[in-house]
Amino acid sequence: MPPSLLPADLARRVRAFDDRVDALLDRVRGHPVADRALYAASELGDFSLVWHLVGAARGLTSDQRADEAIRLSVLLAGESVLVNGIIKSFFRRRRPVWDQPRAYRIRKPRSSSFPSGHASAAFTAATILGERDPLWPLYYAAAAVVATSRVYVKIHHASDVVAGVATGLVLGRVARRIWPKPDIRR
Repeated sequence: MPPSLLPADLARRVRAFDDRVDALLDRVRGHPVADRALYAASELGDFSLVWHLVGAARGLTSDQRADEAIRLSVLLAGESVLVNGIIKSFFRRRRPVWDQPRAYRIRKPRSSSFPSGHASAAFTAATILGERDPLWPLYYAAAAVVATSRVYVKIHHASDVVAGVATGLVLGRVARRIWPKPDIRR
């Protein structure tokens, strides 16, 4: 939850956590390779683009995978409506202040900062894509990069991203129960 809705002591701890993570990232911000990679990851996370692309690429390999790509896109649409349309409406957390020139242009959302929709979508997608797939560590690694990128580019506080990750993991598990992955036919 945003610090303003928490008991004073816990709110101080959340702000301290956010500040510590931000200070750690300040050591890397401005590095050309890190800037390019993490701004790109943040942009690819917009509208779950990277996850739809992964699903589509996998879908080209078989009819079974094409069905899985459709399943992924439908589930991500549901995740977006739930997180960005409903959950965020309960919170009015301001986004971090960035008062210096950005390394690259980036879309600035107008919605609440809490929770991170990019992190939620990334971990929902990783949970769905990783189901019975030997590449599951890659999906979670990519999700972690997308989630981290949102703090790096100062569009979210670290605690927003932690909440988004938790939300995505739960929604991914729920989605797998509601719409199970079909058994692979060979």
